[in-house]
Formats: sequence, C-alpha cells, structure tokens
Amino acid sequence: MKIENPKRYKVAGLGEWGLEDGLVYENWEIADFNVNSLVRDTSSAIAQKRLISAFGLDFGYTNDPTALCCMLVDPYKRIIYVFDEMYGFGMSNRNIYEKIYSMGYGKEKIFADSAEPKSIDELYNLGLKGVRRTRKGPDSINHGIQFIQGHKIMVLPKCVNFIKEISAYTWARKTFGRGVNFSGGDANRGCLINKPAGGFDHLMDAMRYGLSAVCSGERWGF
Repeated sequence: MKIENPKRYKVAGLGEWGLEDGLVYENWEIADFNVNSLVRDTSSAIAQKRLISAFGLDFGYTNDPTALCCMLVDPYKRIIYVFDEMYGFGMSNRNIYEKIYSMGYGKEKIFADSAEPKSIDELYNLGLKGVRRTRKGPDSINHGIQFIQGHKIMVLPKCVNFIKEISAYTWARKTFGRGVNFSGGDANRGCLINKPAGGFDHLMDAMRYGLSAVCSGERWGF
C-alpha cells in the first residue's frame, strides 16, 4: 500500500486524516448530532415510524478486526446516521456477545457476514437472538455501495475507526506493465476499476450488512 497507493497509506497505514484519491463515498460528513434528540423530536421521522435502526457485524480475529456498525436510517430524507461502533482484534464469539450486550445492543437485529455461519449460530446460542445472516447475491457489493451512495452519511466524531475507514475506502486500480501508457492517471498506479480496494474495509462491510434490512423488497442482499 505504501508503494502502490501512498495517499491511502497515509490514512489507513499511518492513521492520518485527509482526502483520499478515488474515494468510494464522498457523501459523508462528521456531525455532532444527538441520537436521543432524533428519537424524541416529534417533528422527526421517528414520529411517523420512519427512522430505522440498522446494525451490521463483520467478523475478524488476529489480523483483521471484528467490526460492528450502529446506525439510524431515515429512508425518506435519505440520511444514514452512524452513531456507534465496535472495533477489536482477537475477539472470540463470547467476547463479541459480551461487548455487544455491554454496549446496550443485545436485543437489536444485527446482520452479520453470512460467510461465517458457525459464528452466527454460536452468537445466537450465547443469547444474541437478533443476529441474522446477511443475504448475498450477484454483484451485491456494488449494489450495496450504490444504495449507500444515494444517502447522506452523518458520522458522530467518536466513531474514529469508521471515519478512518471511510476516509481511505477507495476503488481498486488495474495495474499495467512497465512501459504501458494510458491517459488519465499515474501509469505506476493504474486506472480505477468498478471494485473497491479491500483490506481496510471492515466497518464499510458492516455498514452494508446492516443496511440490508433497510432495502426491503430487493432480491439481492449486501
């Protein structure tokens, strides 16, 4: 990453803040909103039962973190409020269960990566009865990204890992052999392709999983 995508390395590798090149999401901002005020406001969407809670879980362990993304969604105003996160390495399924309950989300419906059915079943048996497998279909990642791109994303400042990830979440690049020229970019880096670069995307995946509940009626998942 340091050699092939130095701008992304500054954010993902060194933890610096900054605008990345080829960002997947540019429709976001840090906002100091109050979740309780959103819920209590009689003029808000919740008064008409329009605000939807959405929780997504991406599994990790040694090299990748386990990530939980906690959101409220206003599908009419098309706003996603990211208000909390969990981000930890070396977490067993029991650790995940205990942490989610200690955060107060033990009774929420949580959509988790369907690639780990054993972990989902174990979390359910431990007491996380709202955990669900995320449905996946052809080209589901890009469908999920397109859905999210159609919303404004508001992020609380305390969600530092989410901010770091979304600041560095870029489209992948097609690399070219030495001496090959093309227009519109750095020949050493290649051109952007319609696929996100992986590796620093755990909360980005968790966000898509959680929002599968919002996209009701669709045949594909996230």
